[in-house]
Amino acid sequence: MKFKLKEYTTETGEILLYAGSPNFKRLDVLSKGAGDIWHSSFEQGYKNAFPELVYQTAVFFWYLNDFDGLDQCVSWRVNPNAFVIRKSVWEITKGFDLDYENLQMQGLDYGFRCIRFLGVVPLYVQHLFSESEKEIIFISQRDRHLFYRKNYKISHALFMIYRLGAWKISEWMTFFKINSNFKKRKEASVVPPRKLNAIQGNPSVSYIIPTMFRQEYTLQLLEDLAAQKYKLQQVVVVDATPEDHRDESLYQQNKYPFHLQVIWQQSKGSCKARNEAIALCAGDYIVFGDDDIRIPTDFIENHIRLLQTYDVGACNGLDIRADVHTQDLDDLKRKLENSNLYRKIVGCTPSFSNANSCVKREYVLQLIGNDVNFDGGYGEDSDFGMSLSKIGVTVLFNPFSANLHLKPPSGGYRFWGNQAKIIGKKRKKQPWELDTPVRGIRPVPSPTVMYGILKHYTPQQLIEYKYKHFTYYLFSGSKLGILYRLLRIPYKNIQFKKSVFYARKLINLGTRHQ
Repeated sequence: MKFKLKEYTTETGEILLYAGSPNFKRLDVLSKGAGDIWHSSFEQGYKNAFPELVYQTAVFFWYLNDFDGLDQCVSWRVNPNAFVIRKSVWEITKGFDLDYENLQMQGLDYGFRCIRFLGVVPLYVQHLFSESEKEIIFISQRDRHLFYRKNYKISHALFMIYRLGAWKISEWMTFFKINSNFKKRKEASVVPPRKLNAIQGNPSVSYIIPTMFRQEYTLQLLEDLAAQKYKLQQVVVVDATPEDHRDESLYQQNKYPFHLQVIWQQSKGSCKARNEAIALCAGDYIVFGDDDIRIPTDFIENHIRLLQTYDVGACNGLDIRADVHTQDLDDLKRKLENSNLYRKIVGCTPSFSNANSCVKREYVLQLIGNDVNFDGGYGEDSDFGMSLSKIGVTVLFNPFSANLHLKPPSGGYRFWGNQAKIIGKKRKKQPWELDTPVRGIRPVPSPTVMYGILKHYTPQQLIEYKYKHFTYYLFSGSKLGILYRLLRIPYKNIQFKKSVFYARKLINLGTRHQ
C-alpha cells in the first residue's frame, strides 16, 4: 500500500508533507532554514536505531551515532510515523522504498540514502511532534540484508555475515535469496542546490593560513585573496619556517587590501598554529585554508552566500587536487567545467577540510579551536568538523567555493609529522608520544587517528573498526601476497595495540587547545 502523507502550506507558500502531529508554527520557522526533513525520533525510540550500519561504515561516518543533549541536530533516523518533508524533496527522491517489509525500515533507509547520496538535510528537532510514545524498533534479517543489497557492494554484506557469525545458515540463506531477487539501487535524482542569495549586510571575514617551508606558495595565495570580489577584513599567516630558511621581508602588510598579520610560530603543529591565529581573528566568519591552494575571485563571496542562503554556521568547500603542483586557476576552471566529476550538490558534508572551510566565528570560539592532541599526526580536520556537528551546527558541503590543491612535493607541516615514519635514533619525538617515546615498533594506524575514534565512537565500534582494518589489510593487495600478509598479522596486531595505547593516553589528557 502506498504511503500517505498530509499537506501543510507554510506562510511563504511552500508545501510540506507530514505524518503525525507536528507543531505547525515551528514548521514555518524551520522551513526557512537548511533542513529538508524534520523529526523528533529521539523521543520516539529511534535514537541510534539500526546499529548494524557499523558493519559497512565502521567509524568513517559522522552520523553513525546520534548526538546527545541537543535541541536540534543532524540525524537521518526518520520515524515514518512522525516526520515532515518538503514536498519538492519527496517528489525528487521518490519517497520510501516499498520493497522493505517493515515501515520502520522504510523510514530508516530513506533517511540514510537522503543524507548519504541525495543532498538532503534531515534534522532532529526536539518536541516538534506531540507524539512521545516510544516505539520498539524491529529490523528483520530480510530487511537488514535488503538494506545492504540496495545500498552497498556485496562485499559489505559478506563482512556483516562474517561479524555476525559465518556459521549461521539463516544469514547465508537470506543473503543468497536477497541477492537473487534484488539489485543495488540506482539512486534517484539528487536535490538541486538552492539559488544563492546576494550577501545580506556587510559581514566581516578573517582568513587563516598556517605555513611552513612554503613562503612562495603563501605569497601566491595572498595575491588570490587580494583579488577577491568580496573583500576580506583580515588575513592571519602563521609561519613556522625556521629562521635560517625564511625571508621575513616577503610579507609586506601595506601591499594588500586587507589587514595582514604575520605570526612567526615558536610552537610546533598545525593545530597550535590555527589556534594562535583564531585568537587574533575578529571577523564574523573565519575561513580556514592551506598554504598550497589557489582560489578563484568568487571564493569568499560564495562561502558567505551559501551560509546565509541556508542559514547555517559552517560549510566545507570543494577541494580539487592538482595534477601537478605548477597548475593554476585556468586549470581549476577547466576541471570545474567537467561536470561529470564535480556535480553541484549541497547537503550534510561527509568530511571536513582545513584546506577549505568557512565557519561562523561564534562556533569556532565555542569549540575554542583545534584539538592539539592531533598535532604530529592526522585527523584534526574531521575532528573539528564532527565537533561542530556535535554542538548542533549543520555543516554543509559547498560546491560553489572550490580551490585547487597544489600539493607540492616538499614543505608543509607534515615535515614534523613525517618523523613518525622513522624508527631508531634519527627519529624526532612526536607530540602524541608524550612521556613514552616510540622504540622498535611503529604504531599503525596513526595514534591521532585512533584518538579520534576513541573520542567520538563507542568501544564496540572500535572493535568493528579493528576487524575492518585487518580485513582490508589482508585482502586489498595482490592475491599472491595474501600468505605473506597473513603471516604478518601478529606483527600488525602489535602495531594496532600500540596505536590504541598512545590514543588512550591522549584520551586521558582530554581535549586540549594549547
